[in-house]
Amino acid sequence: MTMSTEAPVTDRSPEKEPHHGSSPGKSRVRTTRWFIIVGLLLAVVVGLFVGFNAFRNHMIAQFFANNKPPPVSVSAAEARLETLPHLLTGIGDIAAVHQVDVSADVSGRVTEIKFTPGTSVKKGDPLVQLFDAPERADLASFKAQTLAAELALDRARALLTKQAGTQATVDQAQAAYDQANASVAKTEAVISQKLVRAPFDGELGVRRVEVGQYLSAGTIIVTLTDLSRVFVNFTATEKDRAILKEGQEVRIEVDAYPGRQFEGKITTIEPQISSDTRNIRLQATIDNPQHLLKPGMFTTTSVVLPPEPAKVTVPETAVDYTLYGDSVFLIKETKDKDGKTSLVAERAPVTVGSRHHGRVAIVKGLKEGDRVVAVGQLKLQSGAAVEISKDPGPPIPAKPPRY
Repeated sequence: MTMSTEAPVTDRSPEKEPHHGSSPGKSRVRTTRWFIIVGLLLAVVVGLFVGFNAFRNHMIAQFFANNKPPPVSVSAAEARLETLPHLLTGIGDIAAVHQVDVSADVSGRVTEIKFTPGTSVKKGDPLVQLFDAPERADLASFKAQTLAAELALDRARALLTKQAGTQATVDQAQAAYDQANASVAKTEAVISQKLVRAPFDGELGVRRVEVGQYLSAGTIIVTLTDLSRVFVNFTATEKDRAILKEGQEVRIEVDAYPGRQFEGKITTIEPQISSDTRNIRLQATIDNPQHLLKPGMFTTTSVVLPPEPAKVTVPETAVDYTLYGDSVFLIKETKDKDGKTSLVAERAPVTVGSRHHGRVAIVKGLKEGDRVVAVGQLKLQSGAAVEISKDPGPPIPAKPPRY
């Protein structure tokens, strides 16, 4: 039996060979398809994100639109046209018209104090007695000498009349008599200086001496002040010199008596302007019959000037004073989409003028009849909704200002 050694024939036709790679055209198509799919997915994601944000913003806006804060309760005041006093205001202090430190003219030891500190005295009232026994003894001696000299002068004149004496003798007797009188007068003057008296009517201050104390000439015993009239010293700026003159009315206020005014007149205007401050020094005199005003008190001084035309005024509490300027909150009416009327407060810049008793003149920024927030503006922002409180607002002077 014969076995065949020939290998089987394998089919190697091209159709049957395996395919190990794709063609370039199909690869590009597949890549493009993936880019399109990814782009669509990104577009969908971005669209969803944008839509979500828009929806969220819309819902937030709608939430706040439906939940607006309640209106702020404020007190309102109407801007009105009125005439305020035209005043030039400054700071001053009070000085006494008559005030001295009472002292002794001569040296001596205090033997008696004849006054009570803080009381009123009249001119000539005794205050302090100094030891004067030696001077009184001298006075008695000089008076005796004066009497003897007078008798000697009379005898010399009698002898001269009888031609038994000379004129020289008379002249010597006259000189001795005059000298004795001069010694008496001098000693009486020293004795009078030993008794210290009040130089004028006034009120005494704190006692500064004690009985038995030795005083040198010039030592202060007590202060004496005449309070029937007082001076008020104050200053004004250089630019105000033209509107100031002697005789103008002056009103002052002091912290000791709030709400009370004292009136006087300008009596002195310094003829020169200070080179340091460029201010003018003025002095007013004020009657003080009740002795309420005391030297050293600080004063708010107002010089009454000629009146100005009427201006728009509002309560001073309505003005918001800041470093960026003065302003008020102007109350205005607005209508919403439904036609409902509401009130809002809008900040309005203003220029202020003079002030008087809680009212301030508005030079620019308001007109008569405007309504402004008088109380409650600290809680406001421009454009905030407000409602008018039923509580009474700041008081407005019932009477026109007095000139």
